[in-house]
Amino acid sequence: MDSVRVRQVAVILCGCGVYDGSEIHESSAVFVHLSRDGAQYVAFAPNIDQMHVVDHVKGQPSEEKRNVLTESARIARGNVKDLKDLKVSQFDAIIIPGGFGVAKNLSTWATQGKDCSVIKPIEDAIRGFHDAKKPIGLCCISPVLAAKILPGCEVTVGSDKECDKWPYAGTAGAIEQLGCKHVNKQVHEVHIDVKNKLVTTCAFMSNSPLHEIFDGIGEMVKAVLKLS
Repeated sequence: MDSVRVRQVAVILCGCGVYDGSEIHESSAVFVHLSRDGAQYVAFAPNIDQMHVVDHVKGQPSEEKRNVLTESARIARGNVKDLKDLKVSQFDAIIIPGGFGVAKNLSTWATQGKDCSVIKPIEDAIRGFHDAKKPIGLCCISPVLAAKILPGCEVTVGSDKECDKWPYAGTAGAIEQLGCKHVNKQVHEVHIDVKNKLVTTCAFMSNSPLHEIFDGIGEMVKAVLKLS
């Protein structure tokens, strides 16, 4: 990595909380590793209503209404910008942490699976960085965005065999049905699609200790910065 020029990375959030927004541990891990590796980052989120709000104690939807941008500001300590203002030319890379908000607020994957739609600002961002040949880092469920938008790409969401450790392994099959290649990886590993400059890691798609998920996200960040 060039030790002189500071890499500028856009990080896309989608709310605050695993069941209806960005996964907080994953988002924090991205910020920590970017900081440790000497990169600067700006957080972005779409200014839209959440699909719904989940009571994280009960694990059930509530009657509340919340805004994705406002909720994302909780994770970003207030330093978050409207996704519509993201300019690809100002950044070297983009990273999207996971959380159910990816499948509920950034897309309709939660309800439609492989037949989902992706909100236009996210599709524009991913296509923009891809067209500019700038790296894209995705963890947990967010690789499905690339699978939907970039036909033929290679990603990992961990394992394709469901078990206690891999409760969401069925996602790998849906990715394959979209015409993309799924590559099995352990939680501390990444898959790098060199052709598409796409770096993915499974994070909380695996029931693994938090420190292992943190380390896997660190490998993703390192690979993204190396490609930038």
